[in-house]
Amino acid sequence: MDTYKIQGGDTIDRVTKTLGMTWDEFRQVNPNAVGRSGKTGKWIIKEGAEVKGPGSFQSVLQEKRSAARDSAKDAEAPKTKAQWTEYTVKRGDTLWGLARDTFGTTVEELAKTNKLTNPDRIRPGQKIRARIPDVAEKVTPEAGERSEVVASWYGKEYHGRPMANGKIYNMYASTIAHRTLPLGTKVELTNPATSQIVRAVVTDRGPFIEGRDVDLSYGIAKKLNMVEKGVGKVIMEIL
Repeated sequence: MDTYKIQGGDTIDRVTKTLGMTWDEFRQVNPNAVGRSGKTGKWIIKEGAEVKGPGSFQSVLQEKRSAARDSAKDAEAPKTKAQWTEYTVKRGDTLWGLARDTFGTTVEELAKTNKLTNPDRIRPGQKIRARIPDVAEKVTPEAGERSEVVASWYGKEYHGRPMANGKIYNMYASTIAHRTLPLGTKVELTNPATSQIVRAVVTDRGPFIEGRDVDLSYGIAKKLNMVEKGVGKVIMEIL
């Protein structure tokens, strides 16, 4: 028997024997047909419930075994090798500022990675390591994609600091920071207000201020006549 409708006066023993199932099997296949008595706390079966028999239990069991195998395969799958970048602390640096502006992570994560018992105490010359955001799983953008983005720029306060690609930031170079585009992506940027056009390469991560999509180097911002304005819209095309 594959299905049965519980009748008034039925007992757990009678129903499970009728279906040819153990009580554990019955509860796994028919969780909505069982409950516990509010007075005694004992298991009960619900009158009128349509319950499934042993054929359904085998299906459920097979599904659980398949799910377990899939989980085991996922656990055995090779993990993507993490990439890291290192920064040498300078006078005036704070862990909070490095987390937000340099690494794009949290103070807690930096403190944990570098085993800092007191995040408020970092000293000039100290090496701080952080994991470069993994972009391997992100969809590679297609050449020709165009979008309007909000751009800001960063300059001398970051000049000479390492970028997400591990190289040193040059505020005059044709580089930009983006949160998700793969490092090395080439783009063309157009200032729609002036029709000025420049090309740049994604070398860093940012910006980390809500409402902004891309951080331009000082050199790029100057070529696009955006230094004084500070923040503005540009058209970005993937090359």
